[in-house]
Amino acid sequence: MKKLFGTDGIRGEANVYPMLPEIALKLGRAIGYLFKDRASQKVIIGKDTRLSGYIFESALVAGLCSMGVSVGLLGPLPTPAIAFLTKDMRAEAGIVISASHNPYYDNGIKIFNSLGFKLSDEKELEIEKLIFDPEFEKERKFREEIGRAFRIKDAVGRYAVYLKSVVPAHINFEGLKVVIDCANGAAYHIGPLVLSELGAEVICMGCSPNGLNINQNCGALYPEGLREKVVQTNADIGIALDGDADRIVVVNEKGELLDGDDLIATFALNLKEKGLLKANTVVGTIMSNLGLEKFLKGHSIEFRRTPVGDRYVTMELLKIGGVLGGETSGHIIFLDKATTGDGLLTALRLISLMKEKEKSLSEIVPGFIKYPQITKNVKVKQKFPVEQIPGLPELIKKAEDSLKIGRIIVRPSGTEPKYRITIETDDSTKAETLAEEIASFIQKKLG
Repeated sequence: MKKLFGTDGIRGEANVYPMLPEIALKLGRAIGYLFKDRASQKVIIGKDTRLSGYIFESALVAGLCSMGVSVGLLGPLPTPAIAFLTKDMRAEAGIVISASHNPYYDNGIKIFNSLGFKLSDEKELEIEKLIFDPEFEKERKFREEIGRAFRIKDAVGRYAVYLKSVVPAHINFEGLKVVIDCANGAAYHIGPLVLSELGAEVICMGCSPNGLNINQNCGALYPEGLREKVVQTNADIGIALDGDADRIVVVNEKGELLDGDDLIATFALNLKEKGLLKANTVVGTIMSNLGLEKFLKGHSIEFRRTPVGDRYVTMELLKIGGVLGGETSGHIIFLDKATTGDGLLTALRLISLMKEKEKSLSEIVPGFIKYPQITKNVKVKQKFPVEQIPGLPELIKKAEDSLKIGRIIVRPSGTEPKYRITIETDDSTKAETLAEEIASFIQKKLG
């Protein structure tokens, strides 16, 4: 098992292991070492708006420069912007300092390779091996071989041009009123900028970061305020992003909430209609609603599931030659346009579809029956694979057998010291009872 990396990079409370500046320094050195034989040794670093970002940015720069790598600093930008710019600027790697949807006191580090894709499990293990190898301490550069750090001033402009290129040239957003909630995070500037440049009337929420208010009662995790604002202002659409803007939750003109499954269904039908749904397959995760799977199959579209994490969705899309995938939480991947989930890109494609069809959002999103999902989180002191917890696999199997229809998912969180229990069935009362029973069992064993 990996010691540092979880579902999406390294993550935890800032200044608490593993999110220590000492670890970030070693991480920078390890990344620098892995590129030691390459002709171009340049790494770019972006971050969200958390106060602790300064700690890890400085530590990573120190580690990279000590290994002879030049570092380009982008400042606050969405995670997908770093993925795009890594490839666009011919960098050897891109690093994002962000804890995504977590509260401000957490932070994280995730890495993209030179093609803009998140690292494989094997590459993360290779990095960890270097970090914990005492002999690796001897590796470093000296004198004129030490790397330099510099600010990249046109990063926002580069990403803005890329985002606007996703919208067909004959389409503009004039006449549309858009509410955007940027969660006081990385998209606070670029989000409203791109929408307004495309012609939309933009109403901003969560666009005043102070280092401590990221994801605080706003953004994709807390869309209630967005729903109220959309109805209050008679807006055509509401967009809620998370702290690093790689995921999106949408509100239609009626104030109804649409999650990732709703968006995947919408885009899947549209791409199939245009003959652009490559492999005739959509990729989701084990958390995707069973209703989505049945809906797609009803339209002769194959549906595949992966472990939780948009990088696993991306890997499966690459494997099958597909173009569309995502998670219920709002990571939507268009592999023909991006290498990772991108909340703003998803919003632009959705609004473009509204303009193209000359219909409201509620008219273009297909309705399908979703199975109720009960989710419980159990905080623990230690995490182990489910199959290694005595008695738990048997308890889950017994609970599954008692359901007439549905499924049970129990997994350790990849980003927090928790286990997540999800039960999906048509009997919500029974689901609640079973979820509580499993939660109690885990609490007694590991709490």
